[in-house]
Amino acid sequence: MSAVILPHPTLQEQAPPALFEPESANPYITRAAALRPLFARDAAERDRAGGRPSAQIALLRQEGLLALLLPTAVGGEAQPWSTALRITRLLSQVDSSVGHLYGYHYVSLLGLGLRQVPAQVEPLWRRSAQAQWFWGNTANSFSKSLFGRREGDHFVLDGFRPFTSGSHVADWLSIAWEDADTGERRAAAIEAGREGVVIEDDWDGIGQRQTGSGRVSFHGVRVHADEVLGPPAPLDPTRAPAEPWRTVTPLLQQSVLLNVFVGVAQGALRTARDTLLDAPASRRLQHDPGMQRVLGELWSRTRAATALADRALRALDAATARGVHLTAEERGDAAVAIAAANVLAGEVALQAATGLIEALGPLAADRGAGLDRFWRNVRIHTLHNPAEYKVRNVGRHFLSGQPPAPGTFQ
Repeated sequence: MSAVILPHPTLQEQAPPALFEPESANPYITRAAALRPLFARDAAERDRAGGRPSAQIALLRQEGLLALLLPTAVGGEAQPWSTALRITRLLSQVDSSVGHLYGYHYVSLLGLGLRQVPAQVEPLWRRSAQAQWFWGNTANSFSKSLFGRREGDHFVLDGFRPFTSGSHVADWLSIAWEDADTGERRAAAIEAGREGVVIEDDWDGIGQRQTGSGRVSFHGVRVHADEVLGPPAPLDPTRAPAEPWRTVTPLLQQSVLLNVFVGVAQGALRTARDTLLDAPASRRLQHDPGMQRVLGELWSRTRAATALADRALRALDAATARGVHLTAEERGDAAVAIAAANVLAGEVALQAATGLIEALGPLAADRGAGLDRFWRNVRIHTLHNPAEYKVRNVGRHFLSGQPPAPGTFQ
């Protein structure tokens, strides 16, 4: 019997392979992936307008994605950090502002547990899980601009915090202030609508325009003594308590940004390919050797950044699973893995965002397309979160085995 030879399909007849789709069978990641086309539909318009992604937060709430990392005992799903960060990555493919807010929501929510006051935190977590609260923060560690004074059974807060990402769409806020007399830092959690709290919503950065990363002002805000979470802590992160588990917050924050970078790089490549495949005037570019080389190189580098980011996720899951038993060496290993992945992801995201514009040429120059947002959204993060510190830490560890000392960027 002679073999049947099927005709080889042409480039136009072949369906392109899946590009940076989630490989996990995790149902929560699948739910997030289903939201991606809805967020993509008006992402460019919302980026231009800035403001509040309230509808997108509502969809995350509707899909039950805002309590995944909480323990089952308080109504959560006991998912590892990697689940939330993979969702951050997916959302950032189309809207890095929402991806950023989603990741930082969990930093604020889970950060309450580091205060080691379960009698206060667990009821908050239970209520948050039940209502699917979205969390913002006003605990910027660089700004000594919010002060509180004790008055009887409560504190009164006056001042402001800058860079309060997520505050403009938050149900609850994780807050921190300096004691006006001692300079010690106190922490609490309050509803975003507390009297005297003014969400300025004045963020006007070149990128991440929907993150609400502007100021929150406090005008005589009352915080009751039973809302204060734990004893005072030093302001300087390098003077934090010696227990390594108390110093994981910077690793969580850096992991959020890392996966925003990876998601933007992936999203830029998806956008470039989809545009080239769909636009009749650009179909000839599919066969252009120069175009193939540029996109092939960017795809390879993005795959490498994704692999390193996945390794960092495993390191973070391992470190956070250790809880109070985390050792300094284990924390250091996770910090180096996250720093190395963060540096590469930032570089590759900038290259992919630039390559998108160069590859599409005049198609990318139309303001309505909003394709410059990929570059702007990465660049503003790399300005606020310099790679220099992380590169030095990785190099120091490579040469001496010395782990990074806990600090804001590490």
